[in-house]
Amino acid sequence: MSGRAIVLRASAGFILAATVSCARTTRPTARDASTIIPTAMPTMIDRVSRIPAQAVKISPGMDEHPPIVYSNEFEQPVPVPGPVNTAGAEDSPFVTPDGNTLYFFFTPDVDVPVQQQILDGATGMYVTRMEAGEWSKPTRVTLQDPGRLAGDGCEFVQGEVMWFCSVREGYTGVHWFTAEHRNGPWQNWQLADFDSEYQVGEFYISADDTELFFGSERPGGKGGLDIWGSKGMGGVWQQPTNISVVNTIDSEGWPALNPAGDELWFARNHGVWRSRRAGGGWTEPELVVSPLAGEPSIDSDGNLYFVHHFYKDDEMIEADIYVAYRK
Repeated sequence: MSGRAIVLRASAGFILAATVSCARTTRPTARDASTIIPTAMPTMIDRVSRIPAQAVKISPGMDEHPPIVYSNEFEQPVPVPGPVNTAGAEDSPFVTPDGNTLYFFFTPDVDVPVQQQILDGATGMYVTRMEAGEWSKPTRVTLQDPGRLAGDGCEFVQGEVMWFCSVREGYTGVHWFTAEHRNGPWQNWQLADFDSEYQVGEFYISADDTELFFGSERPGGKGGLDIWGSKGMGGVWQQPTNISVVNTIDSEGWPALNPAGDELWFARNHGVWRSRRAGGGWTEPELVVSPLAGEPSIDSDGNLYFVHHFYKDDEMIEADIYVAYRK
């Protein structure tokens, strides 16, 4: 790869961001895409070794803006226990319905521009599994051929299939891909773009594969990012409709369904919101947790996983994965 330039241009078809209205992102996005000229494919290393020596792990007691639950259905949120969170930035959590596997995105230093994070050998997608009641040491999820550059994120897993967004060698801009889990690691990654007219950002597909919910700045919304829905018919996603009851002039994005499919979760204004399915539609949403909370993911027990960003003097210094357990 030495001497080959990879041009990553912004794509209007994808609204991919790492944080909820935060001043600094932690992973490559369409908005931040730029030109990367690598000298060599980075060797994957232990992620903790890349965290700057001066970095300080923020504990809940040091947090100037701790997340607070506003629903009596949940306990107050706590950092995910075990070796998941570090003094680096963990975000974009996705928990499988059984609550036994947790995917997330990690980068060791939020001060490094996203265009350079792809080259550090540690930034990327990770997975941890519940073993004997504890989360295991996270391991890197590899979704690219050896020696080829890629920056992957926005993971969504259903059964043996993963959807993910990626800026990678051989492609211009950000694209969606799928990978399969067959007797070992994820493999057989394939291009899986949606209709470019739909402008699909982070999304969630219902368990029966009939509904797609996504965040987008596509025309016809109420302002900024909106939550949109699409029905699956004959293996084809139909023209999206605006989920108007949950959208405002502010930005709403990062949708998720609970496994039962009767709760629609999303992020707005540094908080996580929930709407309930009723009478063939959705109810007026309620704020469940804020501030500086986003990217919700829910397991079958109703436990809420989300990213929480730590700020000091109006600067984002790190991010952790939190959980609010259902009572």
